[in-house]
Amino acid sequence: MGSLAGKSELELEDQHLVSSQAIASKTTSLEITLPRSFIGPDKYGCKCILDTVIRSVKIVLISNKLNLLVPCGPLAILFDKLTNQHGWVFFLSLFGIIPLAERLGWATEQLAFYTGPTVGGLLNATFGNATELIISVHALKSGMIRVVQQSLLGSILSNMLLVLGCALFGGGIVNCRRDQVFDKPTAAMNSGLLLMAVMGLLFPTVLHFTRTELHFGKSELALSRFSSCIMLVAYGAYIFFQLTSQNNLYTPVNEEESSTNGSSDDDDETPETSKWESVIWLLILTSLISVLSEYLVNAIEGASVAMNIPVAFISVILLPIVGNAAEHAGAVMFAVKDKLDISLGVAIGSSTQIAMFVIPLCVVMGWIMGCPMDLNFQLFETATLIMTVLVVAFLLQEGTSNYFKGLMLLLCYLIVAASFFVHVDPESVQDKPTGMP
Repeated sequence: MGSLAGKSELELEDQHLVSSQAIASKTTSLEITLPRSFIGPDKYGCKCILDTVIRSVKIVLISNKLNLLVPCGPLAILFDKLTNQHGWVFFLSLFGIIPLAERLGWATEQLAFYTGPTVGGLLNATFGNATELIISVHALKSGMIRVVQQSLLGSILSNMLLVLGCALFGGGIVNCRRDQVFDKPTAAMNSGLLLMAVMGLLFPTVLHFTRTELHFGKSELALSRFSSCIMLVAYGAYIFFQLTSQNNLYTPVNEEESSTNGSSDDDDETPETSKWESVIWLLILTSLISVLSEYLVNAIEGASVAMNIPVAFISVILLPIVGNAAEHAGAVMFAVKDKLDISLGVAIGSSTQIAMFVIPLCVVMGWIMGCPMDLNFQLFETATLIMTVLVVAFLLQEGTSNYFKGLMLLLCYLIVAASFFVHVDPESVQDKPTGMP
């Protein structure tokens, strides 16, 4: 009897399992065969799209404290339409672009999660200095060649002295018991490219001031355009070399450390948005920066007169702060975490991109637009760039860093800022904006 009872219980359990599996399979097949409209409106349809948009907007606009400056952009447009306060328009546009530039870098990083380190490196190279390039294009359209030259020069100086100086100083203070180390060959390669850029800027300047042009007024411009094309080719070869020979340069830090240590860090990052959301935000942010850049450029001269500040100081010192805001915070953060290679990649790499890509590209774009943009940055600016590149190259040649080296770079930047505060361009080279198409 006991065996019969046990057998009946087993049969009942088998029947129960069979019936449960059959029901589950029927349910699954029913879900598969049913059209999407019968599954429910929460999974597909307008509500899902609306929830995705709201979530994406919250991530972009609320997740960063710099976004508190976003209202400055609409206020700048409002002040421009209702008043003649060019100083307010300039500073409001300046502060309004800062969070947009930071979010543009964030959107590029989000897209890099889906493209991989190789294409992600190219995206960072393309969009890393998009703010400077957009401002330069608007200035070129207005015929403000000196503003373009000085703002791009200021971006190089700011990255190499201010951003790198703060990174080395902050990292040295936190890790004061020992010197921080970084990849010496990579820093040497970037220093070599910067010296090549200095060569490209130096020769047109020397040709102009020594009065040794074969065709006065034409040879300098022709040499600048030829040198710009050569520099673009060199930068393209540099990118190709990095992608084919040194892929680890574009590998995220967390991924590289996890591969060497055999474990993952606590700060491993995951994408916050989808691939298409990142692409859409890249387009939106680029458009917004373009709109505000036009108001910013148009208010530069009025702001200079209203505040009694030289245009050179505004272009070299104030404007680069906009484009370097994200780089500044990122470089210091990585240096404090003892990831100095990334800090150098942000600061020196950004300077290399501007010197070897953005500046020559502006010359070529000016050539297309009929604007005589050249590489003659004038004697004062060229001498400042030469000394900056030499100082940074000498400080980085040992492959080690400490807080004193960072302090030296910051003090050098103060000297540069004070020099441009008392520097005024001669009337012969000052911008005379015309109604260019």
